This record gives sequence, C-alpha cells and structure tokens, in this order.
Amino acid sequence: MATVNGAPASPEALQSLALTNYGHFTTMRVADGAVRGLSLHLARLVDDCRAVFGTALDPDRVRAFVRQEVGAHGAHGTHGAPVTVRVTVFDPALDLAHPGAGAEPAILVTTRAAGDAPPPPLRAKRFTVAREAAAVKHVGLFNQLRLRRQAQLAGFDDALFVAADGRIAEGGTWNIGFVDAAGTVVWPRAEVLPGVTMRLLQAAHRPTATAPVTAAALPAMRAAFATNAAIGVRTVAAIDDLAFATDDPVLDELRRTYAQLPGEPL
Repeated sequence: MATVNGAPASPEALQSLALTNYGHFTTMRVADGAVRGLSLHLARLVDDCRAVFGTALDPDRVRAFVRQEVGAHGAHGTHGAPVTVRVTVFDPALDLAHPGAGAEPAILVTTRAAGDAPPPPLRAKRFTVAREAAAVKHVGLFNQLRLRRQAQLAGFDDALFVAADGRIAEGGTWNIGFVDAAGTVVWPRAEVLPGVTMRLLQAAHRPTATAPVTAAALPAMRAAFATNAAIGVRTVAAIDDLAFATDDPVLDELRRTYAQLPGEPL
C-alpha cells in the first residue's frame, strides 16, 4: 500500500517519482507500534530534506502519516506482525528539465511485511567505488543495484564498497562492522551513510572503535557483520575469498544488544 501526504497515492504522483527519481528516504521496522531509533529516522529526513530540497520538513507530520499507514493495515506493526515502512520525500511537480524550481516536497509512505527470521550469512564482493552524496539517503540507487547485480552474477550476495584509497566503506544498503582479535567492534572510518542501526549499536555496545579498515587488515578480523534497520545485525560470512567465523560470540552479543533496545512509540 502507498499514501502521499496521507491520501492514496495517485498514478501521476508515482509516475513523477519513477521518471524524475529525485528525492530521499528512510526505512524503518515497526513492531508493536514502535520503532528503534525513530527520532534518528525523523532527524535524517529533516536533515536530508534540507540538503536535497533546501526546505524544512515537519517530523510530526511524517510521524502522523506513518502512524496512519501502519494502523490502516489490520494492526500490523501495531499489535500484530511487524512491518517495514519506507518514507520517501519527493516533489511530484519537479521534472527533469526544471529540478531547480521551488520545491514543495510530498511524503510517500509505503509498507511491506517484515519477517522475524534472521537472514542467512552474507557473502560480499568488493568494488572500488564512491557512493555519490554518501551522507544522504537519496533515491539514486542505480549504482548500488548495478553492483549488487554484478556481485550476484559472480556468485555473491551483495557488493561491498571500497574507497579509492583502499579503505572499506559500506555495503550498498547497509553498514559493515568487524570484530578484531581482542573482541572490539570496529566500524570503518570512511565516507558512509550514518545508518540508524549502526548509530544505535555504537552508543549501546562496548568495546567499540571507529578506525580505518583496509583490505590488508581483514585477515586479522575475527568476524564481520552488516547492519540496517530492516535486518538488524546480519553475519558476514565472507568478503571475496576471505571467510569469517559465523559463530563468534560478539555477533550474538550485538544481536542481543540490538533486540533489547527499546522502541520509540509512533
């Protein structure tokens, strides 16, 4: 289902988004009417709206539209099965020829089922690439999907981005973290999207460090994992031909830490 500014999404509005493809979004998991890191998701939308459209966004309005959409579907996400909600901010009036026109962003809310079963361990293939405007969660996903497709055609699950200077950065739609020999969680220092799940774990789990991680440092890491709001903490089994332990106890600690974080009510 989809709504724009609280009303059923019209074909014209969706056509505008499909053809112009200019905007930004956030994705959150709603369970029992609450979202882990909801305030961070809303702050992201406000900051990105200023960066993408040069205008303010009312977070309370966004929250109301999400609450309405979640409540409209058989209580899913309220007292039933969890749902994944994506909030996309775009301007239906902007077109390819005039993206510099004054913007009046609209709020598209879509939902899909969110499973409770953890996804299987991930196998990633490295690509040297810089994600454009890395700090913004924008809708320009062509390169991420192109590289994900290349990785899957090569027998992997997804792409892992590496900066030109050799530093590990992030996955196409997820952050990556490592567990070093001492059991410290290490987040790569690089130009990445500051994911909500990553930020929550950085604040809640210790010991934690942020440091440059190069390919040469990977064999010294005990384990690796991916994070985003839809999957939580997912084990990374391999990067290229380098395998990591999938049963490291720190991975279980991270999953427990994340599961115990309280959700913020919609």
